[in-house]
Amino acid sequence: MTMASPPLILGFDTSGAYCAAALMRGGHLLGAVSEDMAKGQAERLMDLLQDLLKDHDTGWRDLNALAVGTGPGNFTGIRIGVSAARGLALGLGIPAYGVTGFEARARLAPAGHIVAIPAPRDMAYSMTQNGPQLGPLADIANPAPPPAPHEMAHAIAAHATTLWPAPTAPPAPYYLRAPDAAPARDAPPAILT
Repeated sequence: MTMASPPLILGFDTSGAYCAAALMRGGHLLGAVSEDMAKGQAERLMDLLQDLLKDHDTGWRDLNALAVGTGPGNFTGIRIGVSAARGLALGLGIPAYGVTGFEARARLAPAGHIVAIPAPRDMAYSMTQNGPQLGPLADIANPAPPPAPHEMAHAIAAHATTLWPAPTAPPAPYYLRAPDAAPARDAPPAILT
């Protein structure tokens, strides 16, 4: 009987003003990369992932699973990452695990620190016994230091190694509030026939 090799998992995150990815085999980090960007994640993500795989002499078909950051965070960025993970998982026939920002940051937070995820207007989300809570960042006692993007990607992939090989539902965005944008209130134009 041969022992199965540890899973090869590609984790990535576009929930902030960056594009980040990490490649892990079992519990061992092979490599992590990130690029800061306020926009352009949709155009850059696939090349960033391809480059990371190539740098470690591996390819898409070598992967056992994917992991993606599901938020909370940038509305469009989350949708980019989740859509990419779902499409790749479907095409490759492998699972894609959705990992929330709370789950990833909890892996990185020093003991005794509160996981806080920055939100607009000097606010932050923190996890309480009653679920996520939005409040002023200044009111959070002893918040964990914010992780670097490549650390987030690593934590996302590491969390997925604890879930693999369990089956999972496709990842979905983890939104804690509605988007700032609203649909137009004007009636749609009449269609002439």
